[in-house]
Amino acid sequence: MDVNRVLPELRDVLDRLPPFRLPEDLYEARNNPRPPFQKSDRVAIHDETIKGAGGQDMLVRVYEPTDGPVSGRPAFLWIHGGGYVLGHPDYDDNLCQTFVEAAGCVVFSPDYRLAPEHPFPAGLEDCYAALVWLHESAVRYGIDTTRVAIGGASAGGGLTAALSLLARDRGGPSICFQMPLYPMIDDRNVLPSSHEIHHPAVWDRAKNIAAWTMYLGGAKDVSPYAAPIRAENLAGLPPTFTCVGQLDPFRDETIEYVTRLAQAGVDVEFHLYPGGYHGYEHVAPDAEISVRTKNEYVQALARALRREG
Repeated sequence: MDVNRVLPELRDVLDRLPPFRLPEDLYEARNNPRPPFQKSDRVAIHDETIKGAGGQDMLVRVYEPTDGPVSGRPAFLWIHGGGYVLGHPDYDDNLCQTFVEAAGCVVFSPDYRLAPEHPFPAGLEDCYAALVWLHESAVRYGIDTTRVAIGGASAGGGLTAALSLLARDRGGPSICFQMPLYPMIDDRNVLPSSHEIHHPAVWDRAKNIAAWTMYLGGAKDVSPYAAPIRAENLAGLPPTFTCVGQLDPFRDETIEYVTRLAQAGVDVEFHLYPGGYHGYEHVAPDAEISVRTKNEYVQALARALRREG
């Protein structure tokens, strides 16, 4: 990656980010400190324990508005990122709280199983179980089941795209909108952007190859529910918002996904951000491009949930 192409407001942070490798640093990275959290009085947070797809207990973090109506509310299933091998709902406490405040929705974030201990399809099936449970809990949480959206970033975006496919093909619970942000959806690593990005501190080609290897668990025939770019038919998926930085290894797979969605008749909005590397809005949250990026996808969710109401 040519660091001179990185926006100056993002470059200083990039220089300070510690390098990490996969799989060597996986377990250390899982113990990275959580971002500081500023709790809002407008959002109540608690954890539920539900049955995951394997019959095991699974945590789902729930974020609810403390004001407004208590029935007919929209819901948002948010799937955390981490290359299918890292992450926990509490890393996204700040973001999920923002979704609640902006969209007036109830947010549910599952602690799905991670690879390599639990390769595909464990994590996806856990997310599907969470979606089913969300719909089954609609009365309890005052949810309007015609306004249930799903979203996630990076691997969470990949699981979002896969979950939309799975729900469509199983005739499962309805999804009114999907928001797979800079999604990890192509295991092949053959597109130009997957070759461009090499940097020890950001998600790059080496880490991506390692993470896919762990997630697929040695599978020879890769399912489109694992790598959604492999799906032959994208028709019938929900309206979509997505975005990606121009210096993200997922740039070209995101662009291909957007193009094919549009060709399949799916309404899609797409933003490409020059000078942005993978996940820049989280590591440099005060940068102008980060504030703008986050605001644009938060408002896209709010518009979608209002439009469906």
